[in-house]
Amino acid sequence: MDRSIKIAPSILAADFANFGQEIQTIEAQGCDWVHVDVMDGHFVPNITFGPDTCKAIRPHIKTVMDVHLMIAPTDAYLKDFVDAGSDFLTIHVEAGPHLHRSLQYIRDLGCNPGIALNPSTPASSIEYVLDLVDLVCVMTVNPGFGGQKFIHSQIGKVETIREMIGGRDIHIEIDGGITPETGPLMAAAGADVLVAGSAVFKGGSVNNSNPYGVNIRAVRDASEAARKL
Repeated sequence: MDRSIKIAPSILAADFANFGQEIQTIEAQGCDWVHVDVMDGHFVPNITFGPDTCKAIRPHIKTVMDVHLMIAPTDAYLKDFVDAGSDFLTIHVEAGPHLHRSLQYIRDLGCNPGIALNPSTPASSIEYVLDLVDLVCVMTVNPGFGGQKFIHSQIGKVETIREMIGGRDIHIEIDGGITPETGPLMAAAGADVLVAGSAVFKGGSVNNSNPYGVNIRAVRDASEAARKL
């Protein structure tokens, strides 16, 4: 399994009027995955995208479409998001009463299942479903909005999850407050996928894309260096 650092820009921080171009631009500038934050205004206090948006942007994504469902309930919508082209489909521990069944269903649909933990959700909550997932997403902000401050208490949680995973081929993804300063903390703790929104898109645009590449490399290089210490 490739455990090198992967940068997954969140399109929540992109120009909503130019998703296709924004995606093509960040991929050209070296991102590894494209992260899509789906919010319902119920499970989290914001509303973003649905499966139709995912379907519309899928042709523009040549890397990995990483879809993070911050919705409840989830089961009725899983097939729609898989059909829209998700490569990874992540649901939250608290988003439904039958987590094991929901993760099995995602796998049965032919997609890579992921499980997400809010900052207050303990690592122990995923102990009995680790054999069902390909990704564990640790929220380092409270879900709902971009641009929040990184919650440092989650570093220890990632270290615990890394130990729990052992030799399984499971990615550890970090979502929230990732910068060239916080990315290395999580890489050193065992994470390999870093979701970054404003840290990637700040200072650039589809007509001025060089800052995107500079920002992606800054997070990646600092985080890779931390893994080697």
